[in-house]
Amino acid sequence: MRKIGSPGLAQLLSQLRYTPQKKRRKQLDAAEKLFDIIEKDKEYPFEFVCFRITGFHLKSAVGSELIKGADLLEDLRIFVSKLSGQLAQPVTEQTEKVYTLEELAEKMKVSPKTIYRWRKRGLIAEKFIFGKSTKRLGFLQSSVDHFLGANPELTGKARRFERLTDKQKNKIVKKAAKLRASTDMSDYRIIKKISAETGKCNETIRYTLLEHDRANPDKAVLKKSAGVIEPAKAAEIYKLYRQGCDVTELMGRFGRNRSSIYRIINGRRAKILLAKKIEFIASDEFLGESASSRILSRSTDEMLPPAPKKVEPLKLADGSLPEYLQTLKNVPVLNRESEAELFRRYNYLKYLVCKERAGIKPSRASGLKIRRIEQYLAEAETIQKRIIEANLGLVVGIARKHASAGASLLDLISEGNVSLMRAVEKFDYARGFRFSTFASWTIAKDYARKIPAIASRLDRTTAASLANFQRDLRTKDAADFAAIDRAHKSLTRMIKDNLTEREQYIIMNRYGLIGSPVKKKTKTLLQIGRELGLSKERIRQIELGALQKLRQSLSVEEFDLLTG
Repeated sequence: MRKIGSPGLAQLLSQLRYTPQKKRRKQLDAAEKLFDIIEKDKEYPFEFVCFRITGFHLKSAVGSELIKGADLLEDLRIFVSKLSGQLAQPVTEQTEKVYTLEELAEKMKVSPKTIYRWRKRGLIAEKFIFGKSTKRLGFLQSSVDHFLGANPELTGKARRFERLTDKQKNKIVKKAAKLRASTDMSDYRIIKKISAETGKCNETIRYTLLEHDRANPDKAVLKKSAGVIEPAKAAEIYKLYRQGCDVTELMGRFGRNRSSIYRIINGRRAKILLAKKIEFIASDEFLGESASSRILSRSTDEMLPPAPKKVEPLKLADGSLPEYLQTLKNVPVLNRESEAELFRRYNYLKYLVCKERAGIKPSRASGLKIRRIEQYLAEAETIQKRIIEANLGLVVGIARKHASAGASLLDLISEGNVSLMRAVEKFDYARGFRFSTFASWTIAKDYARKIPAIASRLDRTTAASLANFQRDLRTKDAADFAAIDRAHKSLTRMIKDNLTEREQYIIMNRYGLIGSPVKKKTKTLLQIGRELGLSKERIRQIELGALQKLRQSLSVEEFDLLTG
């Protein structure tokens, strides 16, 4: 039998061994009643579970453990089975009918496997003593009636899974063999066709054919499974799919059916989503039932300012102003209301991503759910990009004020853009401040930290304000060599997974990820530009785009480690 997944519930079961038998019987009944009210899609604190079973409130830290509804149902099923094993009573002492597994299967005209499936869906089983001393699972008549009443469609469908005579089985096998020889139909279509012709459910047909194939491997009707696919091949399938390769072509190339190809693709998509480091500023606004309709009532396009337009750069006498500074003049500035609305939507979308992906399992990921999460994430990234674009002029203004401290204007703009991205992630719109205020302090703080000449000329008011902001931001502890090395490898892996080859080259060299992780060797925009045959400004633009991609895949700490 499987073990109980919840540490708190497993500990509770162990402690109940020392509880009087009469009290344990009451707790067993309470656990069965709790099973009936748990909903799969909700989360439950262990303190609630413990109180419903024992009647006592916990004072230990384990009470704060949150258990997903689906996991709690499975744990309670095991809990009831094990606790009833400690309290097993003779069947003869029960006041109602107790069915064995076989008796219940016979009564319901279903297979024992179906009864096992019903147990996972909520059919409660306890252990009783059958005969002189044999402990076996049994099903009380009241438990069976409750389950049948709660699942009329499920039980009605299962009754169609009746035992077949040998003659009926042979007829099904012959039909399947004929369809296999004369058509190129998939196993699923063959089973569905025979099901429609015979009136038996798909599972009955499939199970009959599987039994035949096991007994007659040389005359197998169903296609032999290609087995578990290797990770390298799964990665190749996903890569080809992303490049536009048709699913039918992938089926032929890798010898898999359509559903198998989509299962592999969805599994890879799910793993990518689960690996992303997504953080958001939490708000009570996100928790109400009408939050989605209220926050997402307007489309993002209605809220966003238009994208920057390309314009011909002005011809300056000294030629010192980069081309992109001219394009910033055409970027609309966000007003207070639209800014707050965008940040609210941005953080709510990321909240939805974190909430929905929590229940994803790569082995059986739903394509519709993954697509919905990807759409949330893509919309959040669009909002982030536009907020950053609308505030690039702010970075230029601050950089110009500090250009006399010894750093070049382009380097200051590059550093300021990284600080701007950090500010977007950490800004709490609910406090009522303008984002430009928060971003200005964040950029000035980072300049003061990285450029000593700027730090030395800060006035007292500015220095005190920066100190206050620093208390609210996360600090990075000194790490030993092993930790630095692990972080270095992790960053390198994330960069290779998320960026193009050119973007990888720029980020790896710009932030010293080539060579020793302790003694960084970085290159300037000019050096990288000469190596790639591009201008400094073009390198800076590619760097900004690459950092925006990485910000969605790295945690705040990892991003700070990369750019700090």
